[in-house]
Amino acid sequence: MSFVYLDNNATTKVAKEVLEAMMPYFEQEYGNPSSIYDLASIPNKAIKSARETVADFLGANNPKEIIFTSCGSESANMAIKGVLDVNRAKKHIITTRVEHPCVLNLYKDLEKRGYLVDWIDVDSNGDLNVNQLIDLVKDDTVLVSVMMANNETGVIYPVSDIAAAVKEKNPKTIVFADGVQAAGKIPINLKDTKIDLFGISGHKFHAPKGVGALYVKSGTMLSPLVVGGHQERGKRAGTENVPYIVGMAKAASLAKESLQYELSEVKRLRDRLEEGILTRVKNAVLNSKSKNRVPNTTNIGFQYIEGELILLHLNDAGICASSGSACTSGSLEPSHVLRAQGVPFTSLHGSIRFSLSRYTTEKEIDYTIEKLPEIIQKLAKISPFQKELNEIMK
Repeated sequence: MSFVYLDNNATTKVAKEVLEAMMPYFEQEYGNPSSIYDLASIPNKAIKSARETVADFLGANNPKEIIFTSCGSESANMAIKGVLDVNRAKKHIITTRVEHPCVLNLYKDLEKRGYLVDWIDVDSNGDLNVNQLIDLVKDDTVLVSVMMANNETGVIYPVSDIAAAVKEKNPKTIVFADGVQAAGKIPINLKDTKIDLFGISGHKFHAPKGVGALYVKSGTMLSPLVVGGHQERGKRAGTENVPYIVGMAKAASLAKESLQYELSEVKRLRDRLEEGILTRVKNAVLNSKSKNRVPNTTNIGFQYIEGELILLHLNDAGICASSGSACTSGSLEPSHVLRAQGVPFTSLHGSIRFSLSRYTTEKEIDYTIEKLPEIIQKLAKISPFQKELNEIMK
């Protein structure tokens, strides 16, 4: 095999069927969907159909609740800034310590601008302290923001239950859920929840990079992030990216069809990889300890081994993995998610995320299980923590 790709939480390959669905909108049906001539009618209808498909994928009440964006980061910024702009008198926000950087760093910036942000903790398994969150909801709480699934550990947070509890305490508080790592991996049915805003990114479920969506529950007031034309009912200006919108809709349809496979077979392969590593590598420690995880993700720490070295040696063996979020891959700082979880320093810098997809094969998993112990054994010999490793490895 040329390489083994186990970094699907960073991005996924574009499905063949998705690429095929997109191509006519590059070549024949290239009209601007806002124009009135015949060449524009097919792209216009394609966007309408895509909106219906994505609404069905997310379990929305109405296709009009779907706004197309460029990515998950834009969806998050649009949701958060849009809510705050129409609720300027309120300054209290509640979020978690383990959000994706596109959310985490935005809230840090808002703190500097005078907002009061309460940060909710997770326990050693990665599970969220829901009681702490609900206790902090006040009359002036404008926004509660909790991701549905963590990008580094795969832990699922009970956003539906959280939204219901928040609304019971303060019906005017808006609830935003970053659903980027949940879409296509677990069932989502937003119409049965109190969630107001929900963001996704196409390239996490086999659509191309550069397209996303924001679910906006009917009645939720939101200022546009991009101001200009009438597109997306005035909520997101700019000529629609028709080929990519069509591609994301096709990917959403395929993901919905493949959901049971994701929940069973992808999970089986994930568990096989996890068990194989933990059994064969004595200094391996599971960071993804929560029982409630998306089926494709595991995060494993290797005590007293540097993570960057592990990744480089995995790359030499043709295996692609990650030390955490792709958005922080250039940082030398240890994962904020694992630090919030209380992962000890002995494995914090040596933690690796493996994330599978429906295209991952058993042969690839077995190859990784074969190669990784050799890599760790080799790196253990050059570690400055020989005494500690000898104790663990013996």
